Amino acid sequence: MKSVFVFFFFIFSISALQAQYTLRLGVTNTSLQKDEIYLAGNFNGWNPGDSNYKLKSFGNNSKYIELNNVYAGMYEFKFTRGSWEKVETTAKGEDITNHFIQLSSDTSLIITVAGWKDNFPVKPKPNTASANVHIIDTAFYITQLKRYRRIWIYLPAGYHSSKKYYPVLYMHDGQNLFNEQTSGFGEWGIDECLDTLENKLQKECIVVGIDNGTDKRMTEYNPYDNQRFGKGEGKLYIDFLAETLKPFVDSNYRTLIDASHTFIAGSSMGGLISLYAIVQYPDVFGVAGIFSPAFWIVPEMFQGVQNATWNQAHRFYFYAGGKESETMITDMEKMVDIILKKNCCATLMDANPLGQHNEKFWRNEFDDFYYWLMQ
Repeated sequence: MKSVFVFFFFIFSISALQAQYTLRLGVTNTSLQKDEIYLAGNFNGWNPGDSNYKLKSFGNNSKYIELNNVYAGMYEFKFTRGSWEKVETTAKGEDITNHFIQLSSDTSLIITVAGWKDNFPVKPKPNTASANVHIIDTAFYITQLKRYRRIWIYLPAGYHSSKKYYPVLYMHDGQNLFNEQTSGFGEWGIDECLDTLENKLQKECIVVGIDNGTDKRMTEYNPYDNQRFGKGEGKLYIDFLAETLKPFVDSNYRTLIDASHTFIAGSSMGGLISLYAIVQYPDVFGVAGIFSPAFWIVPEMFQGVQNATWNQAHRFYFYAGGKESETMITDMEKMVDIILKKNCCATLMDANPLGQHNEKFWRNEFDDFYYWLMQ
């Protein structure tokens, strides 16, 4: 098929006090002159057909969009033609990782879209969840948010043949943890990892996965109001985990219920809300796995952690990649330094200079996290 050539350019007008920019994006492609093209990213809840982000026609078979008063920061985005079934791909129709841009000065980019998903035969994703993965409920009611959510659970291989009690790891973005079929851009492979490591380490763990709320993800994983994304719902989400979901799991499965055996982990915004969980509920959650935390979105977390009260039972595992954003590792180092100065908690930090912001790298890091978690 013909490549779709996209020129991506920005014209910025900077307010020194507010650090806002004007973004102008353009797409040119003669074969798509009748198709609407949209911009989807973390600035609009990843809505693939948001009418506010529809490109307008100009010139000969070209389209553009102008975004005004855009704040400095890191942005992720993709181009679509109205749905995720029509999202940009590689020239072979393969999924691509998100585009990233760190807005800190006037910036111009040219991006080539090599293909669109609907121009290739649909290849059903395989069901890769192991026999140890089950669905607790496809529509578990979140009283605090008045929403329903699918909840997954991984039970160790020997769970049903033993009377043991197990620690529990709660993880966000449940659709990306166990099954390629439900994942957006690849799975973590938590079940395969634990099937192997539990035999090797002789230490087992239950894992509970909570699906994200798709367009609600940016607010549910943010405890603070954000001018760009909306009212923060992170406290209500963590209230749900601590006050509703954990009691349910503890009542229906053989779990070690104390904080030192109750873990929480996630990536990006999921990493940030995992840290917040221990800030908010230090008597419920004792250990956090914080992968690629999005502190640039929620700088209030630095002060929140500064004011937190923890003890020797609390532990933190931080990970970030050098190719995620300009500030990812430095922000992580800043947060780790705040925790270390408390002289309270075992804290490990790992940085991969080549690490990118996606499931592939988080999956690779999870092995090391689990070794550390079970030490």
